[in-house]
Amino acid sequence: MTSNPFTRLVGQQQAIELLTQAVRQNRVAPAYLFVGPDGVGRSLAARCFIELLFSSFVETRFHGSLQSRLHQGNHPDLLWVQPTYQFQGQRLTAAQAAEKKLKRKAPPVIRLEQIREITQFLSRPPLEAPRNMVVLEEAETMAEAAANALLKTLEEPGQATLILIAPSLESVLPTLVSRCQRIPFYSLDKASLTQVLKQTGHEEILQHPAVLSIAAGSPGNAIASYEQLQAIPENLLQDLTKAPTSYRNALELAKQIDQDLDTEAQLWLVDYLQQSYWQQQHQPNIIIQLEQARKSLLSYAQPRLVWECTLLSMCQLYNS
Repeated sequence: MTSNPFTRLVGQQQAIELLTQAVRQNRVAPAYLFVGPDGVGRSLAARCFIELLFSSFVETRFHGSLQSRLHQGNHPDLLWVQPTYQFQGQRLTAAQAAEKKLKRKAPPVIRLEQIREITQFLSRPPLEAPRNMVVLEEAETMAEAAANALLKTLEEPGQATLILIAPSLESVLPTLVSRCQRIPFYSLDKASLTQVLKQTGHEEILQHPAVLSIAAGSPGNAIASYEQLQAIPENLLQDLTKAPTSYRNALELAKQIDQDLDTEAQLWLVDYLQQSYWQQQHQPNIIIQLEQARKSLLSYAQPRLVWECTLLSMCQLYNS
């Protein structure tokens, strides 16, 4: 037996134990549902599980090559499926859309044609590994037609295992849930979160309490949140973390937010300011104003007007 790749995964002992024992006892299920919050290691766990399974059928001297191929996504017996956008006849993942600087209003989804590709992939036996492996990230984004098509595959997967990754049982059709072995994942405690951030070279995040609060025990969310923090102009952030000094100042800040930040960044900013104001001053009225701003932004209200109303109200609260 090879060394356990799960040493890279922190704070998910139950999941590690269940998956490691499945490989050791040669009792790998035909389908799994990795369920838990974003950013806590579900995708990493899937990679570790597949590496452990595949390497148990490979000579030790080839483990390095296997790990490299899995990391690069070019193993013939592994298909990794992500939600996509449709753009000019092409399917693009969220990362690919970001590279092309495409602005999309609707979120990406797993499409019916992607499920058909899974069926085609599984129509042949594995070439090198003991079984074919398919991973579906953000399985909750499947439309009903895609989910129903996947159901047929789950009923007769053949020499294969499918891993669905989702935030909750309720986010996936019950018919899919009933055919999967559930592997739970949890938010990390403070010590485990600190360990992961240090381990991955992100210890600077530990200096930002508001970012850690937004992360809610999720290393992935902490890193994404910190990257969002770095993308916001420093002078704007400094001005916003103290209440506007005047109505004119409030209107100028609202204009700058509207010009400099897209909707996703503005929604993150609401989270950040809520955490920041609460930690600094425990101001419930400010938190309520910011929550109303979030609801308005999610309702596609005009962002500049949303921020003008919010910041003017904050100014009034502080000067009353």
